[in-house]
Amino acid sequence: MSFKTTGKVMQVLPEITGTSARGEWKKQDFIIETAEEQYPKKICFTLFNDKNGTFEKVKPGMDVEVSFSIESREYNEKWFSNINAFRVDLVSQGGNTDHTPPSFAASDIPPMGDPDDKDDLPF
Repeated sequence: MSFKTTGKVMQVLPEITGTSARGEWKKQDFIIETAEEQYPKKICFTLFNDKNGTFEKVKPGMDVEVSFSIESREYNEKWFSNINAFRVDLVSQGGNTDHTPPSFAASDIPPMGDPDDKDDLPF
């Protein structure tokens, strides 16, 4: 199951690297403040083993849309949850929010063919 939210990047934490039995890994946490509710929430997301340059494009102050999944696991009879971001898209600031189609005039309609022309299509 995946989710999406939008907000402003408040903080980008330092990248952490390590080595496991499967090889080298890296992760980076960042915090956004949501703008979707009356009372904004701060959420810490984790980017893990970045493969598409997301670590470099997330900067404080940017408006972003984050696609993420939530996962929990047990360790020593305690439960821990992770909010894993798998896609971060920049939200355009000056984008056109008006979704009405453009107006058109009668001159925008292409002319019909000559009525005396015979249609050579077989159907």
